[in-house]
Amino acid sequence: MASSTTLQEIVACLADRDEKPAIIGFQKEGQESYSFKELGDLAMRLGRGLLKSGLEPGSRVLLLAPNQPEWIIVCLALIYARAVPVPLDAQIGGEELKALVRNSDPRWACTTTKLLRRLEETGKKLNFILLDAEKEERPHWRGYLTDSNGSLPAPAPDDLAVLFYTSGTSGQPKGVPLTHANITSNLNALLSLNIIRGEDRVLLPLPLHHVYPFTVGMLAPLGAGVPIILPHALTGSEFLRAMQEGGVTAMIGVPRLYSAFYDAVHSRLTQRSRIVAALFRGLLVASIGMHRWLGFRGGYYLFAPLRRRVAPGLRLLASGGSAMDPDLAWKLEGLGWQVISGYGLTETSPLLTFSTPGKEKIGSAGRAMPGVELRIAKPEEGKQFGEVLARGPNIFHGYWRIPEANKKAFTSDGYFRTGDLGYIDNEGYLHLVARASSMIVLSGGENVQPEKVEGALEQSPHIREAGVLARNDRLVALIVPEAHAGPEARSIEDLIGREVRRQSSNLPTHHRISDYAITRDPLPRTRIGKIRRHTLSERFEHAKTGRDSKPGPVPIEQMAPEDQELLGDPAAKKIWDALAQHYPQARLAPEINVQYGLGIDSMDWLNLTMEIHALTGADLDDAAIGRIESVRDLLREATSPTHLSEPAADLLERLKHPKELLSDSQRHWLEPQSRSMRLVGKVLLGLNRILLRSLYRLNVQGKDQLPEEAPFILTPNHASLLDPLALAASLTPEQLNRTYWAGWTGIMFRNAFARLLSRAVRVLPIEPESGPLASVAIAVAALQEKQNLVWFPEAGRSHNGKLQRFRPGIGLLSSAHPVPLVPVWLQGTYEALPPGKWFPRPHKISVTFGKPVHASELQATAKDDYQALADALQERVAALPSGSDESRHP
Repeated sequence: MASSTTLQEIVACLADRDEKPAIIGFQKEGQESYSFKELGDLAMRLGRGLLKSGLEPGSRVLLLAPNQPEWIIVCLALIYARAVPVPLDAQIGGEELKALVRNSDPRWACTTTKLLRRLEETGKKLNFILLDAEKEERPHWRGYLTDSNGSLPAPAPDDLAVLFYTSGTSGQPKGVPLTHANITSNLNALLSLNIIRGEDRVLLPLPLHHVYPFTVGMLAPLGAGVPIILPHALTGSEFLRAMQEGGVTAMIGVPRLYSAFYDAVHSRLTQRSRIVAALFRGLLVASIGMHRWLGFRGGYYLFAPLRRRVAPGLRLLASGGSAMDPDLAWKLEGLGWQVISGYGLTETSPLLTFSTPGKEKIGSAGRAMPGVELRIAKPEEGKQFGEVLARGPNIFHGYWRIPEANKKAFTSDGYFRTGDLGYIDNEGYLHLVARASSMIVLSGGENVQPEKVEGALEQSPHIREAGVLARNDRLVALIVPEAHAGPEARSIEDLIGREVRRQSSNLPTHHRISDYAITRDPLPRTRIGKIRRHTLSERFEHAKTGRDSKPGPVPIEQMAPEDQELLGDPAAKKIWDALAQHYPQARLAPEINVQYGLGIDSMDWLNLTMEIHALTGADLDDAAIGRIESVRDLLREATSPTHLSEPAADLLERLKHPKELLSDSQRHWLEPQSRSMRLVGKVLLGLNRILLRSLYRLNVQGKDQLPEEAPFILTPNHASLLDPLALAASLTPEQLNRTYWAGWTGIMFRNAFARLLSRAVRVLPIEPESGPLASVAIAVAALQEKQNLVWFPEAGRSHNGKLQRFRPGIGLLSSAHPVPLVPVWLQGTYEALPPGKWFPRPHKISVTFGKPVHASELQATAKDDYQALADALQERVAALPSGSDESRHP
């Protein structure tokens, strides 16, 4: 495309292109596509129609909506009509939205039906353009289309084109007005670098209210004539779906997105086995070394099979928004992808520097864009760096209605003060050191770069995020542990304390942390990943006093708009309510980690996925579970059309042949034991019988009610690690020889010794890697071989000794292979060894077996209602004669 001086020219040129796709938007089901010609025609027809309806050139129009093709159409139409789009974050808070509406003073607004109410609550009278109304009439955007022809008057290059707002990392966002000349100068310079090829297809996962995705992710591909791919959501499944089905070759992202992308690839490979993990690390080190020291991109060939599985055509990863960690960039390069990055600000439209393919210098921000002049302000005494100053046609002329800020924003000779500290090397590459506004100055005069400290802390495998701030003239940190750091608060405190000291030891003395607070919640960040530092002090205080971990669900009205929209889905709301019921002692919020925050383990996943299936019809497989980290991820995965599964009857049909659902390693656990293994098992179970009966005065009741013939399922309550030991001591050696135990891999299979013991006493692995259906299948396979089974229907141990609600897994299991269910009540195990304790104390233990019951006797509701069956069985267990009423119910 020839160089343009206004954005209106770019819109007008779209209709002259062919029928090649311009936008492909993925939906819950299928795709929505617009060709270049169709996009140009719709934008111009809509622009003319809006002018006829009273839209005035130069008037500001709010754009409050998530990414979707219609957002782009309306934005281009406004530009064509010489109006001024004001893109806002669809997740913006209520008070901030009111402030920005007052500041921008719009007359029109483009939004969705779900976000319409939020704009109405600002009190501003607006004309609305809806992106998703049902009928093709006003205020739906198609209702404004007109068939009138003729070109519109052209704007001047210095006319206001778009009004952006900064992300507000250090306080209230500021309005940044960008002219047509500002944006087109940057766009023309970017296209002149020939980074985008004619056959490319660009994935755009970033929100368009930021200038970086707006210019680099939207305008640049349209100007180059290549399609934009919009994922339906940023869940793992939707992200992968968009990359693969959309034929993506280039991606526009930010460092945190690429970090998550690499972590997903790394974990999927290294969790398979130690051999695979070691091979992967060795090849990656070799690949990075070849590229770094020999200039040979060996990873392109070494990891070609991996890249084909992720996204066959993906070649280019463009990063912006903040500086990428050089270590991450080398890893991505080592895997065979090409990483390019740029640096700039909203005020610079956005790019000041860029690293072009083949000339990139990892660790730098690249060289100045064509037409941009950079210089470094005079460094302070003893410093090698200073503030980065910039001048060029892409630089804005001043903040919106903040004249006092404009005086500080420019030097006397017209250079823009970026607020970033850095230096330029001998080859012209800019190296950024820190953000001046985030620099911490202690009373002794020491300058602390919080990003440097945060980066060092986050090198720990046990620290997910760190936010550094000054408190009482001391350096402190707000720490978010990794999910695997451990469930016990005391062990986490000890672990994180050691990690903070260890990671800080490599830093200068004045960069070391003197105190820290642990929080379960992710650090507050902008949509492109920058920490909102002005909120850290309050968050630190809350974490230090424990106010950030109040149990119970967060009120929906206090959530971000995106999460409110997510919970507007009836299926997501059902799952949310179920989580609130199952985890009443946890703090339930969309961002809470399901493992660390809720304590969901593999047994929980088994039952939770069955319940989700019963509530919504979604069938979460092992791949989906592997992608879930937060409650938000769980809700998105469960409501994704990808997981709408077959009817429950089809699940039962699949479970008729359970071994077909098992891996070779799972089938191994069903094979007959060797003679030596049987001997070990007899010795262990015999010792257990002696110890339990002597030390805990074990009392067994109702044993005569056990069926004489196998198979049957024992369904005890679960309050202690002593439960299986007490139950085993209650059964005869003959019964034990015909009994399998469903055991969580996190305890019974964590190492070689534990696996040996599990094999000896006939424990079957219930593991997340196999998926929930396979975990039921291994139990069904055992029953089909005429073996008894012990299954704890509560999934996990009760935190208070009271009977917890039974999970639907037992309902599916007993429906798949109907055999007698034996209710069992274990009394005294909680008092002897409650959860969180490792040293048992003397206490009498009793085991009561109830009358066997068949699933058909329990099923009082609709067929295949697994939760109803589980609830009925729970009542049978609670009604057993041993124990007090208080201990039988939550």
